[in-house]
Amino acid sequence: MQRAAHWTIPKPDKVGALIGALLLYALFALPFATSRANRIVQGEVRGIAEAMPLAWSYLLIAVMSIAIATAFFRTNARFRLGVAMASLAVLAVTIGIAATHLTPAGNSYARVSPASGFWLLAAGLILMATDAITRLRPRPAMKVMLLVLALGVMAATLISGHWDALSILKEYQSRQDIFWIEAGRHVQLAIGSLLAATLAGIPLGILCYKVARLRAGVLNSLNIIQTIPSIALFGLLIAPLGWIAANVPGASALGIRGIGMAPAFVALFLYSLLPVVSNTVVGLDGVSNAVREAARGLGMTAAQRLIKIDFPLALPIILTGIRIVLVQNIGLATIAALIGGGGFGVFVFQGIGQTAMDLVLLGTIPTVVLGFSAAILLDAIIEHNSFNGRSRA
Repeated sequence: MQRAAHWTIPKPDKVGALIGALLLYALFALPFATSRANRIVQGEVRGIAEAMPLAWSYLLIAVMSIAIATAFFRTNARFRLGVAMASLAVLAVTIGIAATHLTPAGNSYARVSPASGFWLLAAGLILMATDAITRLRPRPAMKVMLLVLALGVMAATLISGHWDALSILKEYQSRQDIFWIEAGRHVQLAIGSLLAATLAGIPLGILCYKVARLRAGVLNSLNIIQTIPSIALFGLLIAPLGWIAANVPGASALGIRGIGMAPAFVALFLYSLLPVVSNTVVGLDGVSNAVREAARGLGMTAAQRLIKIDFPLALPIILTGIRIVLVQNIGLATIAALIGGGGFGVFVFQGIGQTAMDLVLLGTIPTVVLGFSAAILLDAIIEHNSFNGRSRA
């Protein structure tokens, strides 16, 4: 006699329950969009039902309800990821529809912005997707593919013009040329200072590893620099760099000045040294003595052991320091705008001065996306090198 099949209710997921509660609160308790007569005046908040046609509001509520249920119970990680990504897509579509719906026809001064409910829904869905990806434990290549897919969908949405009615896109349209100039400066500051710190920091880290008496002095000095607030360090560099520009022939022609990109670049370079140097020392110090002895027994010289054994095995830890530096520099480069260094901080501080939150977001969102993308790419590189390092060992 066959036993009857019983359907069991999935068990609640602790992390997912928190995400589901966050989504539920954002969906029903917070406004979805804000409409204003112009970019400066106080706006009126709108709930989901008021912000868009009813059919779209019902669709959004239905999709978010599915996402909440999926997050709350223990479900397949791939299914959770699919629901989170689909929900993010619907959320992106509906905020564009809300902007078009709330903007009066022919009115170029009106502004429609995502409100707290939208941002909290987006944050909850991103957390849900991140949690699902963590559970899937994808290979480095898959992480990069997911990042490229997400950036591609975002780029396609921007190019399609679906978000053109949003106030942040209107701010971008009026500053399009300046935006890309400042984006280039931001990348130059972040990556340029990282490259300079890597070229100087790795040899210095190797020297500190080889000469134990030098290690404490160098690391303590770099640690002191790291404790100086960024704005204070920018200010401290203005006077000496200004003196160099005025008294050293050719310095001004090279771009060295008391204000601008030069002090910002030097400050970011100084901040970058400690993670690179310390991680180089830690990485080399962690190489197994047995591996070194085996290499010595094969007749390798000290230089060959460093290049072919020590450095490859220490590379994942060194790359971790470089990852820390890159993400740190992408954020700190925003403050460089205070001394004329340019970057996305130009829009952040202009927006603060004009009480224009959308202008602040125009500088903030690209900085966050850039930092997030850099972190994922370097994480993938670190995981790949860690696997190769274990294979060599």
